[in-house]
Amino acid sequence: MQIDTSILIAFILYFGAMLAIGIYFYRKSKNISDYFLGGRQLGSWVTALSAQASDMSGWLLLGLPAAAFWSGLSAAWIAIGLGIGTYLNWKLVAVRLRKFTYVADDSITIPQYLQNRFMSKSTAIRSVCAVIIFVFFLVYTASAFSTGAKLFQYVFHFDYVTALTIGSIVIIAYTFLGGFLAACWTDFIQGMLMFAALVIVPIAAAFNTPGLSSDFIVSLGGDNFLNLFADASGKVALVTIISGLVWGLGYFGMPHILVRFMAIKDSAMIKKSRIIAMIWVVITLVAAVCVGVIGLAFLGNHGYYTDAGAAEVIFMDLVTRLFPGFIAGVLLSAILAAAMSTADSQLLVAASAVSNDFYKALFRRNASNKELMWVSRAAVMIIAVVAYLLALDPNSSVMGLVSYAWAGFGASFGPVILLSLFWKRLTMKGCVAGMVVGGLTVVLWENIPALAATGLYSLAPGFVIALAVIVIVSLTDKEPSREVQELFARARSVNI
Repeated sequence: MQIDTSILIAFILYFGAMLAIGIYFYRKSKNISDYFLGGRQLGSWVTALSAQASDMSGWLLLGLPAAAFWSGLSAAWIAIGLGIGTYLNWKLVAVRLRKFTYVADDSITIPQYLQNRFMSKSTAIRSVCAVIIFVFFLVYTASAFSTGAKLFQYVFHFDYVTALTIGSIVIIAYTFLGGFLAACWTDFIQGMLMFAALVIVPIAAAFNTPGLSSDFIVSLGGDNFLNLFADASGKVALVTIISGLVWGLGYFGMPHILVRFMAIKDSAMIKKSRIIAMIWVVITLVAAVCVGVIGLAFLGNHGYYTDAGAAEVIFMDLVTRLFPGFIAGVLLSAILAAAMSTADSQLLVAASAVSNDFYKALFRRNASNKELMWVSRAAVMIIAVVAYLLALDPNSSVMGLVSYAWAGFGASFGPVILLSLFWKRLTMKGCVAGMVVGGLTVVLWENIPALAATGLYSLAPGFVIALAVIVIVSLTDKEPSREVQELFARARSVNI
Protein backbone atom coordinates (compact mmCIF):
# COMPACT_ATOMS: atom_id res chain seq x y z
CA MET A 1 0.00 0.00 0.00
CA GLN A 2 1.48 3.33 -1.13
CA ILE A 3 0.75 6.30 1.15
CA ASP A 4 1.35 9.87 -0.05
CA THR A 5 3.66 11.19 2.67
CA SER A 6 2.87 14.86 2.03
CA ILE A 7 -0.88 14.28 2.39
CA LEU A 8 -0.23 12.30 5.57
CA ILE A 9 1.84 15.17 6.99
CA ALA A 10 -0.99 17.64 6.25
CA PHE A 11 -3.48 15.38 8.03
CA ILE A 12 -1.20 14.92 11.05
CA LEU A 13 -0.68 18.69 11.37
CA TYR A 14 -4.43 19.23 11.16
CA PHE A 15 -5.17 16.57 13.79
CA GLY A 16 -2.46 17.98 16.02
CA ALA A 17 -3.90 21.48 15.85
CA MET A 18 -7.38 20.25 16.76
CA LEU A 19 -6.09 18.22 19.71
CA ALA A 20 -4.00 21.16 20.93
CA ILE A 21 -7.15 23.30 21.03
CA GLY A 22 -8.94 20.57 23.00
CA ILE A 23 -6.14 20.42 25.58
CA TYR A 24 -6.02 24.23 25.89
CA PHE A 25 -9.73 24.53 26.59
CA TYR A 26 -9.60 21.60 28.99
CA ARG A 27 -7.89 24.06 31.33
CA LYS A 28 -10.54 26.70 30.59
CA SER A 29 -13.60 24.57 31.41
CA LYS A 30 -13.96 25.07 35.16
CA ASN A 31 -17.67 24.35 35.62
CA ILE A 32 -20.68 22.82 33.87
CA SER A 33 -21.69 26.15 32.27
CA ASP A 34 -18.20 26.48 30.76
CA TYR A 35 -18.28 22.88 29.50
CA PHE A 36 -21.68 23.16 27.80
CA LEU A 37 -22.03 26.88 26.95
CA GLY A 38 -18.56 28.38 27.29
CA GLY A 39 -19.83 30.62 30.07
CA ARG A 40 -21.99 32.47 27.49
CA GLN A 41 -18.93 34.37 26.27
CA LEU A 42 -18.82 33.62 22.53
CA GLY A 43 -18.14 36.46 20.09
CA SER A 44 -19.92 37.10 16.78
CA TRP A 45 -17.44 35.38 14.48
CA VAL A 46 -17.04 32.23 16.56
CA THR A 47 -20.80 31.98 17.12
CA ALA A 48 -21.56 32.35 13.40
CA LEU A 49 -18.95 29.98 12.00
CA SER A 50 -19.26 27.36 14.73
CA ALA A 51 -23.04 27.28 14.21
CA GLN A 52 -22.74 26.84 10.46
CA ALA A 53 -19.77 24.47 10.49
CA SER A 54 -21.50 22.21 13.01
CA ASP A 55 -24.59 22.38 10.80
CA MET A 56 -22.95 21.53 7.47
CA SER A 57 -21.63 18.02 7.95
CA GLY A 58 -19.86 15.78 5.45
CA TRP A 59 -22.84 15.92 3.12
CA LEU A 60 -21.77 19.45 2.07
CA LEU A 61 -18.55 18.14 0.52
CA LEU A 62 -19.75 14.63 -0.36
CA GLY A 63 -23.55 14.35 -0.74
CA LEU A 64 -24.47 17.70 -2.34
CA PRO A 65 -21.69 17.73 -4.99
CA ALA A 66 -22.60 14.12 -5.83
CA ALA A 67 -26.27 15.01 -6.28
CA ALA A 68 -25.35 17.99 -8.49
CA PHE A 69 -22.98 15.87 -10.60
CA TRP A 70 -25.68 13.28 -11.14
CA SER A 71 -28.82 15.39 -11.46
CA GLY A 72 -27.63 18.90 -12.31
CA LEU A 73 -29.09 22.12 -10.89
CA SER A 74 -32.34 20.39 -9.92
CA ALA A 75 -30.37 19.00 -6.96
CA ALA A 76 -30.01 22.54 -5.62
CA TRP A 77 -33.48 22.65 -4.02
CA ILE A 78 -32.05 21.29 -0.76
CA ALA A 79 -29.41 24.02 -0.82
CA ILE A 80 -32.08 26.66 -1.42
CA GLY A 81 -34.17 25.32 1.45
CA LEU A 82 -31.16 25.30 3.77
CA GLY A 83 -30.22 28.86 2.82
CA ILE A 84 -33.72 30.13 3.59
CA GLY A 85 -33.88 28.10 6.80
CA THR A 86 -30.54 29.46 7.99
CA TYR A 87 -31.71 33.05 7.62
CA LEU A 88 -35.06 32.44 9.32
CA ASN A 89 -33.41 30.62 12.21
CA TRP A 90 -31.00 33.49 12.89
CA LYS A 91 -33.76 36.08 12.37
CA LEU A 92 -36.62 34.50 14.31
CA VAL A 93 -35.03 32.24 16.92
CA ALA A 94 -31.53 33.43 17.85
CA VAL A 95 -32.23 36.61 19.86
CA ARG A 96 -35.38 35.30 21.51
CA LEU A 97 -33.75 32.03 22.55
CA ARG A 98 -30.67 33.78 23.96
CA LYS A 99 -32.90 35.98 26.12
CA PHE A 100 -35.42 33.30 27.11
CA THR A 101 -32.81 30.73 28.19
CA TYR A 102 -31.13 33.36 30.37
CA VAL A 103 -34.38 34.51 31.97
CA ALA A 104 -35.58 30.93 32.42
CA ASP A 105 -33.24 30.28 35.33
CA ASP A 106 -30.11 30.50 33.15
CA SER A 107 -30.89 27.28 31.27
CA ILE A 108 -27.81 25.67 29.71
CA THR A 109 -29.49 22.95 27.62
CA ILE A 110 -32.58 22.84 25.41
CA PRO A 111 -34.37 20.28 27.65
CA GLN A 112 -33.63 22.38 30.74
CA TYR A 113 -34.93 25.48 28.95
CA LEU A 114 -38.20 23.76 28.06
CA GLN A 115 -38.74 22.64 31.65
CA ASN A 116 -37.93 26.09 33.04
CA ARG A 117 -40.07 27.71 30.34
CA PHE A 118 -43.11 26.23 32.10
CA MET A 119 -41.69 26.61 35.64
CA SER A 120 -42.32 22.92 36.14
CA LYS A 121 -40.79 20.61 38.73
CA SER A 122 -41.70 17.59 36.63
CA THR A 123 -38.80 15.98 34.78
CA ALA A 124 -41.08 14.46 32.11
CA ILE A 125 -40.24 16.98 29.41
CA ARG A 126 -36.48 16.75 30.05
CA SER A 127 -36.60 12.97 29.97
CA VAL A 128 -38.46 12.92 26.63
CA CYS A 129 -36.01 15.46 25.21
CA ALA A 130 -33.02 13.44 26.41
CA VAL A 131 -34.30 10.26 24.74
CA ILE A 132 -34.96 12.05 21.42
CA ILE A 133 -31.54 13.73 21.48
CA PHE A 134 -29.78 10.48 22.33
CA VAL A 135 -31.49 8.44 19.58
CA PHE A 136 -31.18 10.86 16.67
CA PHE A 137 -27.70 12.09 17.55
CA LEU A 138 -26.48 8.50 17.46
CA VAL A 139 -27.51 8.41 13.79
CA TYR A 140 -26.15 11.90 13.09
CA THR A 141 -22.80 11.22 14.75
CA ALA A 142 -22.53 7.93 12.88
CA SER A 143 -22.81 9.88 9.61
CA ALA A 144 -19.88 12.10 10.62
CA PHE A 145 -17.77 9.08 11.58
CA SER A 146 -18.64 7.47 8.25
CA THR A 147 -17.56 10.61 6.37
CA GLY A 148 -14.10 10.51 7.94
CA ALA A 149 -13.80 6.80 7.27
CA LYS A 150 -14.59 7.18 3.57
CA LEU A 151 -11.97 9.90 3.30
CA PHE A 152 -9.25 7.74 4.83
CA GLN A 153 -10.31 4.86 2.61
CA TYR A 154 -9.99 6.98 -0.50
CA VAL A 155 -6.71 8.71 0.35
CA PHE A 156 -4.72 6.06 2.20
CA HIS A 157 -6.49 2.90 1.01
CA PHE A 158 -7.08 1.82 4.60
CA ASP A 159 -9.71 -0.79 5.20
CA TYR A 160 -12.97 0.78 6.30
CA VAL A 161 -12.80 -0.26 9.96
CA THR A 162 -9.27 1.08 10.40
CA ALA A 163 -10.21 4.36 8.77
CA LEU A 164 -13.31 4.66 10.92
CA THR A 165 -11.36 3.96 14.10
CA ILE A 166 -8.67 6.60 13.44
CA GLY A 167 -11.14 9.39 12.67
CA SER A 168 -13.40 8.54 15.60
CA ILE A 169 -10.56 8.56 18.14
CA VAL A 170 -9.49 12.10 17.21
CA ILE A 171 -13.03 13.48 17.40
CA ILE A 172 -13.66 11.82 20.75
CA ALA A 173 -10.36 12.97 22.20
CA TYR A 174 -10.73 16.71 21.78
CA THR A 175 -14.46 16.74 22.57
CA PHE A 176 -13.79 14.73 25.74
CA LEU A 177 -11.13 17.17 26.83
CA GLY A 178 -12.32 20.61 25.88
CA GLY A 179 -16.08 20.63 25.88
CA PHE A 180 -18.08 23.44 24.31
CA LEU A 181 -15.26 25.97 23.89
CA ALA A 182 -13.04 23.40 22.20
CA ALA A 183 -15.91 22.46 19.88
CA CYS A 184 -16.67 26.10 19.03
CA TRP A 185 -13.08 27.17 18.38
CA THR A 186 -12.26 24.08 16.34
CA ASP A 187 -15.55 24.59 14.46
CA PHE A 188 -14.47 28.17 13.73
CA ILE A 189 -11.19 26.99 12.20
CA GLN A 190 -12.90 24.09 10.43
CA GLY A 191 -15.53 26.45 9.02
CA MET A 192 -12.81 28.65 7.51
CA LEU A 193 -11.11 25.59 6.03
CA MET A 194 -14.36 24.25 4.54
CA PHE A 195 -15.09 27.67 3.03
CA ALA A 196 -11.65 27.98 1.44
CA ALA A 197 -11.67 24.44 0.02
CA LEU A 198 -15.15 24.70 -1.46
CA VAL A 199 -14.31 27.99 -3.19
CA ILE A 200 -10.86 26.96 -4.46
CA VAL A 201 -11.70 23.53 -5.89
CA PRO A 202 -14.44 24.46 -8.44
CA ILE A 203 -12.45 27.54 -9.55
CA ALA A 204 -9.36 25.39 -10.15
CA ALA A 205 -11.46 22.81 -12.00
CA ALA A 206 -12.95 25.54 -14.20
CA PHE A 207 -9.50 26.91 -15.15
CA ASN A 208 -8.32 23.40 -15.98
CA THR A 209 -11.26 22.48 -18.21
CA PRO A 210 -10.59 23.49 -21.86
CA GLY A 211 -13.66 24.75 -23.67
CA LEU A 212 -15.75 25.07 -20.52
CA SER A 213 -19.19 26.45 -21.34
CA SER A 214 -22.81 25.84 -20.51
CA ASP A 215 -23.28 24.13 -23.89
CA PHE A 216 -20.38 21.78 -23.16
CA ILE A 217 -21.83 20.88 -19.73
CA VAL A 218 -25.27 20.28 -21.26
CA SER A 219 -23.74 18.04 -23.93
CA LEU A 220 -22.40 15.83 -21.14
CA GLY A 221 -25.26 15.99 -18.66
CA GLY A 222 -28.30 16.28 -20.92
CA ASP A 223 -30.60 19.07 -22.10
CA ASN A 224 -32.01 19.80 -18.65
CA PHE A 225 -28.80 19.52 -16.63
CA LEU A 226 -28.60 23.27 -15.98
CA ASN A 227 -32.37 23.72 -15.49
CA LEU A 228 -33.42 24.23 -11.88
CA PHE A 229 -36.96 23.14 -12.69
CA ALA A 230 -36.18 20.10 -14.82
CA ASP A 231 -34.31 16.83 -14.42
CA ALA A 232 -33.50 14.15 -17.00
CA SER A 233 -37.22 13.47 -17.42
CA GLY A 234 -37.91 17.08 -18.37
CA LYS A 235 -39.49 18.29 -15.16
CA VAL A 236 -39.00 18.33 -11.41
CA ALA A 237 -41.96 17.00 -9.48
CA LEU A 238 -43.60 19.33 -6.97
CA VAL A 239 -42.90 16.78 -4.23
CA THR A 240 -39.17 17.06 -5.02
CA ILE A 241 -39.24 20.85 -4.68
CA ILE A 242 -41.22 20.68 -1.44
CA SER A 243 -38.91 17.98 -0.05
CA GLY A 244 -35.88 20.14 -0.84
CA LEU A 245 -37.26 23.38 0.57
CA VAL A 246 -38.60 21.74 3.73
CA TRP A 247 -35.03 20.99 4.80
CA GLY A 248 -34.96 24.60 5.97
CA LEU A 249 -37.54 23.83 8.68
CA GLY A 250 -35.07 21.47 10.31
CA TYR A 251 -32.95 24.36 11.59
CA PHE A 252 -35.54 25.30 14.21
CA GLY A 253 -35.03 21.98 15.94
CA MET A 254 -31.27 21.35 15.81
CA PRO A 255 -29.96 21.35 19.41
CA HIS A 256 -26.29 21.60 18.34
CA ILE A 257 -27.08 24.80 16.41
CA LEU A 258 -29.50 26.30 18.94
CA VAL A 259 -26.95 26.10 21.78
CA ARG A 260 -24.73 28.52 19.81
CA PHE A 261 -27.45 31.14 20.09
CA MET A 262 -27.65 30.50 23.82
CA ALA A 263 -23.88 30.91 24.26
CA ILE A 264 -23.27 34.27 22.57
CA LYS A 265 -21.99 36.97 24.93
CA ASP A 266 -24.56 39.61 24.04
CA SER A 267 -27.81 39.27 22.07
CA ALA A 268 -26.89 42.52 20.27
CA MET A 269 -24.04 40.58 18.61
CA ILE A 270 -26.47 38.24 16.87
CA LYS A 271 -27.15 40.64 13.96
CA LYS A 272 -23.45 40.65 13.05
CA SER A 273 -23.32 36.86 13.49
CA ARG A 274 -26.32 36.49 11.18
CA ILE A 275 -24.62 38.45 8.40
CA ILE A 276 -21.41 36.41 8.74
CA ALA A 277 -23.37 33.15 8.82
CA MET A 278 -25.43 33.99 5.73
CA ILE A 279 -22.38 34.96 3.67
CA TRP A 280 -20.70 31.68 4.65
CA VAL A 281 -23.78 29.56 3.96
CA VAL A 282 -24.69 31.06 0.59
CA ILE A 283 -21.15 30.87 -0.79
CA THR A 284 -20.45 27.33 0.46
CA LEU A 285 -23.79 25.95 -0.78
CA VAL A 286 -23.34 27.53 -4.23
CA ALA A 287 -19.73 26.31 -4.34
CA ALA A 288 -20.74 22.75 -3.39
CA VAL A 289 -23.23 22.64 -6.27
CA CYS A 290 -20.52 24.05 -8.58
CA VAL A 291 -18.16 21.23 -7.53
CA GLY A 292 -20.64 18.75 -8.98
CA VAL A 293 -21.58 20.74 -12.10
CA ILE A 294 -18.06 21.85 -13.07
CA GLY A 295 -16.72 18.48 -11.97
CA LEU A 296 -18.79 16.88 -14.72
CA ALA A 297 -17.11 19.09 -17.32
CA PHE A 298 -13.65 18.43 -15.87
CA LEU A 299 -14.09 14.65 -15.81
CA GLY A 300 -15.77 14.76 -19.20
CA ASN A 301 -18.11 11.85 -18.67
CA HIS A 302 -21.54 11.78 -17.03
CA GLY A 303 -21.17 8.04 -16.57
CA TYR A 304 -17.91 8.41 -14.67
CA TYR A 305 -19.72 7.20 -11.54
CA THR A 306 -22.35 4.48 -11.47
CA ASP A 307 -24.81 6.41 -9.30
CA ALA A 308 -25.14 9.38 -6.92
CA GLY A 309 -23.78 7.29 -4.03
CA ALA A 310 -20.61 6.44 -5.92
CA ALA A 311 -20.27 10.09 -6.94
CA GLU A 312 -19.78 11.11 -3.27
CA VAL A 313 -16.01 10.99 -3.92
CA ILE A 314 -16.09 13.69 -6.63
CA PHE A 315 -14.66 16.40 -4.36
CA MET A 316 -11.79 14.07 -3.43
CA ASP A 317 -11.25 13.14 -7.09
CA LEU A 318 -10.95 16.78 -8.11
CA VAL A 319 -8.57 17.65 -5.27
CA THR A 320 -6.16 14.77 -5.96
CA ARG A 321 -6.17 15.48 -9.72
CA LEU A 322 -5.74 19.25 -9.46
CA PHE A 323 -3.35 19.81 -6.54
CA PRO A 324 0.05 18.48 -5.42
CA GLY A 325 0.45 16.34 -2.28
CA PHE A 326 0.61 18.72 0.70
CA ILE A 327 -1.88 21.22 -0.72
CA ALA A 328 -4.20 18.34 -1.58
CA GLY A 329 -3.85 17.14 2.02
CA VAL A 330 -4.84 20.56 3.36
CA LEU A 331 -7.88 20.73 1.07
CA LEU A 332 -8.92 17.16 1.85
CA SER A 333 -8.72 18.06 5.53
CA ALA A 334 -11.84 20.14 4.83
CA ILE A 335 -13.78 16.87 4.66
CA LEU A 336 -12.43 15.95 8.07
CA ALA A 337 -13.36 19.45 9.20
CA ALA A 338 -16.94 18.93 8.04
CA ALA A 339 -17.19 15.59 9.83
CA MET A 340 -15.46 16.70 13.02
CA SER A 341 -17.24 20.05 13.36
CA THR A 342 -20.57 18.26 13.30
CA ALA A 343 -19.67 15.22 15.39
CA ASP A 344 -18.05 17.16 18.24
CA SER A 345 -21.10 19.40 18.63
CA GLN A 346 -23.49 16.48 18.52
CA LEU A 347 -21.49 14.45 21.02
CA LEU A 348 -21.47 17.41 23.39
CA VAL A 349 -25.20 18.11 23.15
CA ALA A 350 -26.04 14.43 23.54
CA ALA A 351 -23.71 14.22 26.56
CA SER A 352 -25.38 17.26 28.11
CA ALA A 353 -28.76 15.56 27.72
CA VAL A 354 -27.48 12.42 29.45
CA SER A 355 -25.72 14.20 32.35
CA ASN A 356 -27.84 17.28 32.97
CA ASP A 357 -31.27 16.22 31.77
CA PHE A 358 -31.23 12.53 32.71
CA TYR A 359 -28.61 11.81 35.37
CA LYS A 360 -29.05 15.02 37.38
CA ALA A 361 -32.78 15.43 36.80
CA LEU A 362 -33.73 11.88 37.73
CA PHE A 363 -31.00 10.49 39.98
CA ARG A 364 -28.62 13.12 41.42
CA ARG A 365 -30.33 16.47 41.82
CA ASN A 366 -27.49 17.70 44.07
CA ALA A 367 -24.65 16.50 41.86
CA SER A 368 -21.63 18.82 41.91
CA ASN A 369 -20.28 20.57 38.81
CA LYS A 370 -17.22 18.34 38.87
CA GLU A 371 -19.34 15.20 39.03
CA LEU A 372 -21.55 16.34 36.15
CA MET A 373 -18.53 17.19 34.00
CA TRP A 374 -17.11 13.70 34.43
CA VAL A 375 -20.52 12.12 33.81
CA SER A 376 -20.66 14.19 30.62
CA ARG A 377 -17.24 13.02 29.55
CA ALA A 378 -18.23 9.43 30.22
CA ALA A 379 -21.39 10.01 28.17
CA VAL A 380 -19.28 11.33 25.27
CA MET A 381 -17.35 8.05 25.30
CA ILE A 382 -20.45 5.84 25.49
CA ILE A 383 -22.36 7.73 22.79
CA ALA A 384 -19.33 7.76 20.52
CA VAL A 385 -18.85 4.01 20.86
CA VAL A 386 -22.49 3.33 19.94
CA ALA A 387 -22.28 5.75 16.98
CA TYR A 388 -19.07 4.00 15.93
CA LEU A 389 -20.90 0.66 15.90
CA LEU A 390 -23.71 2.17 13.80
CA ALA A 391 -21.15 3.49 11.31
CA LEU A 392 -19.45 0.11 10.80
CA ASP A 393 -21.44 -0.56 7.61
CA PRO A 394 -19.13 0.60 4.77
CA ASN A 395 -22.09 0.87 2.39
CA SER A 396 -24.00 3.36 4.54
CA SER A 397 -24.90 6.59 2.76
CA VAL A 398 -23.72 9.78 4.43
CA MET A 399 -26.64 11.66 2.90
CA GLY A 400 -29.12 9.00 4.01
CA LEU A 401 -27.96 9.06 7.64
CA VAL A 402 -27.96 12.87 7.75
CA SER A 403 -31.43 13.21 6.22
CA TYR A 404 -32.92 10.76 8.76
CA ALA A 405 -31.44 12.54 11.78
CA TRP A 406 -32.22 16.01 10.38
CA ALA A 407 -35.88 15.07 9.93
CA GLY A 408 -36.05 13.54 13.40
CA PHE A 409 -34.76 16.66 15.14
CA GLY A 410 -36.64 19.08 12.93
CA ALA A 411 -39.99 17.40 13.55
CA SER A 412 -39.43 16.73 17.27
CA PHE A 413 -38.04 20.09 18.36
CA GLY A 414 -38.71 22.57 15.55
CA PRO A 415 -42.40 23.33 16.23
CA VAL A 416 -41.80 23.23 20.00
CA ILE A 417 -38.95 25.77 19.90
CA LEU A 418 -40.85 28.16 17.62
CA LEU A 419 -44.05 28.08 19.66
CA SER A 420 -42.19 28.29 22.98
CA LEU A 421 -40.72 31.62 21.83
CA PHE A 422 -43.76 33.12 20.11
CA TRP A 423 -46.94 31.69 21.73
CA LYS A 424 -47.69 32.32 25.39
CA ARG A 425 -50.66 29.93 25.34
CA LEU A 426 -48.35 26.96 24.82
CA THR A 427 -48.49 24.29 27.54
CA MET A 428 -46.04 21.65 28.68
CA LYS A 429 -48.45 18.83 27.75
CA GLY A 430 -48.62 20.29 24.24
CA CYS A 431 -44.82 20.34 24.04
CA VAL A 432 -44.40 16.73 25.16
CA ALA A 433 -47.15 15.50 22.83
CA GLY A 434 -45.67 17.40 19.87
CA MET A 435 -42.14 16.11 20.41
CA VAL A 436 -43.27 12.48 20.68
CA VAL A 437 -45.62 12.67 17.69
CA GLY A 438 -43.07 14.53 15.54
CA GLY A 439 -40.32 11.98 16.17
CA LEU A 440 -42.62 8.99 15.70
CA THR A 441 -44.01 10.41 12.44
CA VAL A 442 -40.50 10.59 10.99
CA VAL A 443 -39.63 7.05 12.09
CA LEU A 444 -42.87 5.64 10.65
CA TRP A 445 -42.61 7.65 7.41
CA GLU A 446 -39.05 6.42 6.83
CA ASN A 447 -39.82 2.78 7.57
CA ILE A 448 -43.30 2.15 6.13
CA PRO A 449 -42.78 1.43 2.40
CA ALA A 450 -46.08 2.95 1.27
CA LEU A 451 -45.27 6.27 2.98
CA ALA A 452 -41.62 6.33 1.90
CA ALA A 453 -42.73 5.61 -1.69
CA THR A 454 -44.50 8.99 -1.89
CA GLY A 455 -41.09 10.61 -2.26
CA LEU A 456 -42.01 13.28 0.29
CA TYR A 457 -39.26 14.00 2.79
CA SER A 458 -40.39 12.79 6.23
CA LEU A 459 -39.64 16.17 7.83
CA ALA A 460 -42.62 17.73 6.01
CA PRO A 461 -45.38 15.53 7.49
CA GLY A 462 -43.49 15.25 10.80
CA PHE A 463 -43.27 19.02 11.27
CA VAL A 464 -46.86 19.75 10.20
CA ILE A 465 -48.43 16.97 12.29
CA ALA A 466 -46.35 17.86 15.36
CA LEU A 467 -47.34 21.53 15.02
CA ALA A 468 -51.01 20.63 14.81
CA VAL A 469 -50.79 18.29 17.82
CA ILE A 470 -49.05 20.94 19.95
CA VAL A 471 -51.71 23.56 19.18
CA ILE A 472 -54.65 21.19 19.73
CA VAL A 473 -53.32 19.74 23.00
CA SER A 474 -52.35 23.19 24.34
CA LEU A 475 -55.77 24.70 23.54
CA THR A 476 -57.59 21.81 25.21
CA ASP A 477 -55.28 21.99 28.24
CA LYS A 478 -55.71 24.57 30.99
CA GLU A 479 -54.16 27.96 30.37
CA PRO A 480 -50.56 28.49 31.63
CA SER A 481 -50.28 30.05 35.07
CA ARG A 482 -49.88 33.78 35.57
CA GLU A 483 -46.22 33.24 36.57
CA VAL A 484 -45.47 31.41 33.33
CA GLN A 485 -47.11 34.16 31.27
CA GLU A 486 -45.14 36.79 33.19
CA LEU A 487 -41.93 34.87 32.44
CA PHE A 488 -42.87 34.89 28.75
CA ALA A 489 -43.41 38.66 28.82
CA ARG A 490 -40.13 39.24 30.69
CA ALA A 491 -38.18 37.19 28.16
CA ARG A 492 -39.66 39.27 25.34
CA SER A 493 -38.64 42.58 26.92
CA VAL A 494 -35.35 41.86 28.71
CA ASN A 495 -32.22 43.53 27.32
CA ILE A 496 -29.15 41.26 27.57
